[in-house]
Amino acid sequence: MPLGAAAEKRHGAPYWMVHRGDLHAALVSAAASHPDINITSGAKVEDYAIHRHGLTVQVRRGIDFAEEHGIALIGADGLWSTLRARVGNRDVPRFRQRTAWRSTIAAADVPPVFREPSVQLWLGRNAHLVHYPVGGGETINVVAIARDFREQPGWSGEGARSDLMAGFSGRTWSRHARDLLKLPAQWQTWSLYDLPALSQWGEGPVTLVGDAAHPMLPFLAQGAGMAIEDAAVLARYLAQSPGDIPAALRTYEEARRARTAKVQAASRRNGAIYHQASAVAFFRNIGMRLIGGEKLIARYDWIYNWREGEGEAPAVTAAGASGLPRVGSGLP
Repeated sequence: MPLGAAAEKRHGAPYWMVHRGDLHAALVSAAASHPDINITSGAKVEDYAIHRHGLTVQVRRGIDFAEEHGIALIGADGLWSTLRARVGNRDVPRFRQRTAWRSTIAAADVPPVFREPSVQLWLGRNAHLVHYPVGGGETINVVAIARDFREQPGWSGEGARSDLMAGFSGRTWSRHARDLLKLPAQWQTWSLYDLPALSQWGEGPVTLVGDAAHPMLPFLAQGAGMAIEDAAVLARYLAQSPGDIPAALRTYEEARRARTAKVQAASRRNGAIYHQASAVAFFRNIGMRLIGGEKLIARYDWIYNWREGEGEAPAVTAAGASGLPRVGSGLP
């Protein structure tokens, strides 16, 4: 699939592979330069109470509790969101019997073909492997996803290389792919979970963004991309309606619900396609060759051609919409 300059010409913005640490650093730098933003770490929102003048939030720092007051609360607390349950959705994320294994390798330690500025994707029986350079080409990010019946709730864990290699058997996997998987000294693991599209994202001056609102399986690399889109749309509606925060939040939710649900569904379908075996995989491969890279990328124009303001609910108040570059978001 043509990316790079071809993607920039096709979609009006480059397709970027960004290391999560680099993205965090850019966001922190932008926040630190803004006089109205304070960043507090080591604090967990436990609960909130809505009242006439906004809301009061209960925050826990270790064993101590404190109260913070504000005009809005935006939950960006991910798959295991505390606020998602608090606003009325108590569905428990469902384990999808797959584990993501993630690591990084110094580019100097891999063959030259693996250092190319491209995303390389390998498909196999009940597993797939993706790798690409980050950090200006100095590091190779590696993500391997394999079938796994061992559920591990939480954000991340440590995995043994022997367990990973069991999912990439030499009987069915390329030696070159297996050699790459043997290089990292350490692996972090994430069990993959999913939730159906939510009917309610918030209440009053409270809403959700990112995986808290629409958890994404990683088969389209759009989890961070959808969160960035959420933030841009939410910011615009808040700016348009500063005197009615609840109305701005409901309009944002309505604007984002259909698109994020569509991306969730497409990610699930890709997961099934990637991990086929035997005859089904054979015909999948033939079909991909016949379709070709140009038509394959065209299938995702609806994702990458998105512009802020297009296909959204009517604005709360009349105001111009600013453009937002498209960002491919395969994040290590």
